[in-house]
Parts: sequence; C-alpha cells; structure tokens
Amino acid sequence: MIRTEAPRRSYVVLNAWEADLAAKFKAANPKIQTFVYKDRSSTRSYACSNGADDTDLPAGVGYCAADPSWFLVDPSGQRFEYDGYEGHWQMDVGNTDYQNAWVDNVIASSRGAFDGVFMDNALFACDTYHEGTCPAAYPTGEAMRDAYRSMLANTRQKFVDADLKTVANMSSARLQEGAWDSYVEHLDGGFDEWWLTFGDDDLLSEYPEGWSRQVAEIAANEAKGKITWVQPHHSGAEQPFRYAYASYLLAAGDHAAISEISQTDRYDNASPWRAEYDWDPGTPLGTYFPVAANVYQRDFTCGTVLVNANKTGSTAVNVRLSSPHTNEKGSAVRSVPLRGTSGSVLRKAC
Repeated sequence: MIRTEAPRRSYVVLNAWEADLAAKFKAANPKIQTFVYKDRSSTRSYACSNGADDTDLPAGVGYCAADPSWFLVDPSGQRFEYDGYEGHWQMDVGNTDYQNAWVDNVIASSRGAFDGVFMDNALFACDTYHEGTCPAAYPTGEAMRDAYRSMLANTRQKFVDADLKTVANMSSARLQEGAWDSYVEHLDGGFDEWWLTFGDDDLLSEYPEGWSRQVAEIAANEAKGKITWVQPHHSGAEQPFRYAYASYLLAAGDHAAISEISQTDRYDNASPWRAEYDWDPGTPLGTYFPVAANVYQRDFTCGTVLVNANKTGSTAVNVRLSSPHTNEKGSAVRSVPLRGTSGSVLRKAC
C-alpha cells in the first residue's frame, strides 16, 4: 500500500505509534510530508491503565498525568466527556499550564519522526460534543474561540523552533465570520473535515455561510503560502464528487490537498484515488470568475473548471466554452449544462 500511495500523495497523517510507517512513506516518496495526529482539546482515559499513560498518545497530555485543574467542567462542576466518543475528556485550552505541557509533550514525541503535527479539534462553538451546555469557564462561543486563539498563539514559536509544521482541524469555521483566518494566523495550515458535501444528497450551496466561505478557505491560505486540506463526505457518486473536486480546483494551488471519505472517522484505509487526480489541467490563467449567478469558471492552459453553486435541483445553467474541450466521459463539448450543486473538470489540447 505504501509503495502505491506514497508517490501520489503530498501529505499523510499517522498516529504517534506509527513512526515506523512515517519512515517508510518517506523512503517511498522523500517529498511527502508526514504529520502526527494529536488532539488539542481532549485527553483520553482509555490510553491510561494502572495509573500510567501509554508511551505514545493520541493527545498531548495523558489522562493520568493531567492536573485536575486542566479539565473543563460544566456549570455544575462535572467534567465533560465527549458525546459519542467514550473516554475523551475535554481540557481547558486557555490554561497556560496545560498549553505548555501539551506543546512540550507533543514536540518531544514528534521531533525527528514527523514533519509536522495535525491538531484535531480546534473548536469554535462552546458546546461542541455536549450540545446545549457550555463550560463554566467559557460560557459563550467567542470566549471559547479566544481560548483557542490563546493556545495557538502561545504554542506557535515552540513549533517553529522545533521545525514542526502545524495544521489544525477547523471544521465548521465557515459558520463564524473571520474564524478561519484568526486561527490560521498561528498555524501553517488548516483542515476542513466537512467540506461542501456531507453525503450524496446533502451538498452545500451558496448562501452567506455556505459555498463561498469554504472555497475562500483555500484561496486565503494559498495567498499566504499556507496548507489547506479539505475532506468531502460522499460515497463516490458522480454529482458530489465532481461538485467537490471542481470547487476545490477553482481555488487550489501548490499547498492544497483534497481527500474524500465515505464514512465519518473511517481512516483505516487510504482514501480513494480517481482518474481525474492524474489529469493535468496545466497552469492557472487566473483566479475563478462568475459566468452567471453563483456559477463560476477557472481557466487553465490545458483545461477549464466549472461549478454551479446554486441549490440542488435548481435549473441547469448552460456554460459556453471558448474552444473545444473533452468532458469527464471523453466526449468533445463546446458547452456544458450545469445543474445546481454540480461541477465539471474539462480538458483541452495544449
């Protein structure tokens, strides 16, 4: 699997106990960047037994070693265990002692084995994983976001000094204006775990917190030379795949990557590789531009990308091309009918 996947991947995320696999990926592709998974927001009680934490942890602080004051509590003083994730206990990311312990532990366990750290759960809402109940210390979403910005800012220089890149999972950033940029300021990149397609029949169209905000995440990071990872959720069906991939290509540059998933949290196998990923559209001839209401085009030296971000089921828009192209099915076309929440990646002679 590594011999097959490493040459065609730019990034790989592994667990802390998989440093041997990181070395194998590097041997197969010296350009690949390896990241170790570390949860920023929780400690895990299942990774502690008989009073001792595991040597290699999925978090930055062990459950047994954690100071009791580092656990977030609800207004009644009870610790938060993530809904749906047994043994995940939410920590106080605004506590400077926790911040320092977290970053020191992560660096000590990562340096020399990985190129960077993938920080899961850089959260935006105060009630994530415990809907309707916010921590006593952070009773509002803005207070929670201030705590995360504090941790990101206070740990940044240590990661820079350790020569470790940082990418954080910032799912749902689109729901808070400016949130993506305010976190990425202290990182080398961001990951949007739920990007544009949330299932075969649940595709994000354009509205104030919709399509354009997620595409803008890539564009903003590319302008700063920062990494963006995006993850559409779908079965591989034609419409969601093409909608997500075409939208990605509207903004992607040298630092972005896309990796689809069909079932939430199923990271045991490599994500699917598609023939379209091997197509070379050539050099972008500029940024994407509108050709109709919520319909966009980006031209490349060897192709064209089209997206209709109007609602699913809306009337198709016919987009005329300036020269003959070949569509995904291998047919020559001079125009493309695009229904709502659909996209097309076209090739041409170059």
